[in-house]
Amino acid sequence: MTIQRDEVLKIARLARLELTDAELASLGDDLNKILAYVEQLSALDTTGVPSLEHAAEAGDTWRDDVSRPSLPRERGLAVAPAVADGCFQVPKIIE
Repeated sequence: MTIQRDEVLKIARLARLELTDAELASLGDDLNKILAYVEQLSALDTTGVPSLEHAAEAGDTWRDDVSRPSLPRERGLAVAPAVADGCFQVPKIIE
């Protein structure tokens, strides 16, 4: 299977790419090389090979939800530019 120039143009248009004639030719060559490689891979016997959903094993990436001490309110508010009623005071942005 080879990709023709009109198919490369269609792909470029769908990707919203403006390509020169040289770039179209180069992209066509690259796409044809990719397809040839995929055809080579398709010819391999994968009987008995388990399917792979992800290239890297992704385990649980969440940490345990454990309560622990945090920054005391007074210490956090001590460096605030403005404080009102024990909270950070920020400029009003919505009327």
